[in-house]
Amino acid sequence: MTRGYSKAGDVPGRRVDARTERWREHRVQVRIEFVDAAFRALDRVGPDVSMGDIAKEAGAAKPKLYRHFEDKTDLYNAIVDRVRDMLWERVLTSVNLTDDAVAELVRTGAAAYVAVVSEHPNVFRFMLHSHFSQQAKETERALVAARQSARRAAEFLAELVPTEPIDVAGIELVNYSIFGAVASATDWWLGANQREVSAMPVERFVDYLAESISALAQAHARFNGVRIDPAQPLRDAFTVLV
Repeated sequence: MTRGYSKAGDVPGRRVDARTERWREHRVQVRIEFVDAAFRALDRVGPDVSMGDIAKEAGAAKPKLYRHFEDKTDLYNAIVDRVRDMLWERVLTSVNLTDDAVAELVRTGAAAYVAVVSEHPNVFRFMLHSHFSQQAKETERALVAARQSARRAAEFLAELVPTEPIDVAGIELVNYSIFGAVASATDWWLGANQREVSAMPVERFVDYLAESISALAQAHARFNGVRIDPAQPLRDAFTVLV
């Protein structure tokens, strides 16, 4: 039988599409496995980990790592994205956004965040100070992730308080400010924890973050003519001042 040219919708065409989709899924899975290996290598080697260390941890040759990541920047971005997703999952599974009081949400969220930092301190040191992120475009990626998280948090709040006029851009600004303050405090805390005696125990650091986050949120609210009652759940916590 003579083979004809494939037409749109022919089975051969669908086979090609299926192979392409399987290859795409394979590449995604390999990237995930390399990021897993990067976390293990960071935990073991420290924030000065090399691409070779990560490839070795993954049981692969370094050329294979570069086939799935364009360069160090691409891998750095993937690690930042993984940390962002981990934090969101950990925080959101630790709180009840509907019924928990604002103060409880802040304290529980801070505790969940510090738990992740404590599990992977070298990953956070890597993001803050690694030689992977010396170029401006790499540093900007961490800022982009923070902005995305700030926007996401603002939109979450807007959905939770549908009866109040929510300034999403304003909430995004205070969230971004909070993320910056938390990152700076974390940098100090991790540096302090490299000493034999920690300058601040975990529970006290959680308390410090919770107080700092609350203070920034309250200051922003007052600036915009709003009072936040920390004893109330989010849906009832906001009062417009006249």
